[in-house]
Amino acid sequence: MNAIAELTKMNIKIKTPTPEALAPYGTVLGYNPAVEPLPIDFYEGAAKVRRVAQFESQGDIEMPIVTVKRRPLKLRWMERHFHHTQAFVSLGGHPFIGVFAAPNDGEIPDINKVEAFLFDGSAGFMMHKGTWHDFPFVLVDDTSLLVILTRQATDGLVRDNVILDEAQSEDLDKKDLRARLGLDIDLVF
Repeated sequence: MNAIAELTKMNIKIKTPTPEALAPYGTVLGYNPAVEPLPIDFYEGAAKVRRVAQFESQGDIEMPIVTVKRRPLKLRWMERHFHHTQAFVSLGGHPFIGVFAAPNDGEIPDINKVEAFLFDGSAGFMMHKGTWHDFPFVLVDDTSLLVILTRQATDGLVRDNVILDEAQSEDLDKKDLRARLGLDIDLVF
């Protein structure tokens, strides 16, 4: 990628997530009374089990805990995974911002359809395969997120796989939007 002399500015408004607004990108991981509990009778009915999402993977699943510091609300990278769904769950109930674009066949997401959502920390989110996303932005330093993904995707992010600020592996496609589009993208409330 060549250095960009002057970047064009773009803002993406941060929205309140709803299951309907998030449907193109994935599923909310939280209590959903519309999903009937399974007929499990142990514990005298004290535990109600609802299958709210189905995780899919063609690789070894791992669940790293990522502790995150606040960073400027600037979208530079977006990535997607071809062989698995991916989930983010805030541990400790801290809020985070998720940025998503629908899966596509292009080299990069449709930048005019990128959306940002403020999750309040009471539920997580699992993306569909191929959903473009950035790693969540946190509002509280040292927020720990449980991330469910494949080992291959995590390994694709290590320094040895990064070329010109992008990463590529069998299950990872991470693009530098600033370099490719010449955009300075701010997330705004």
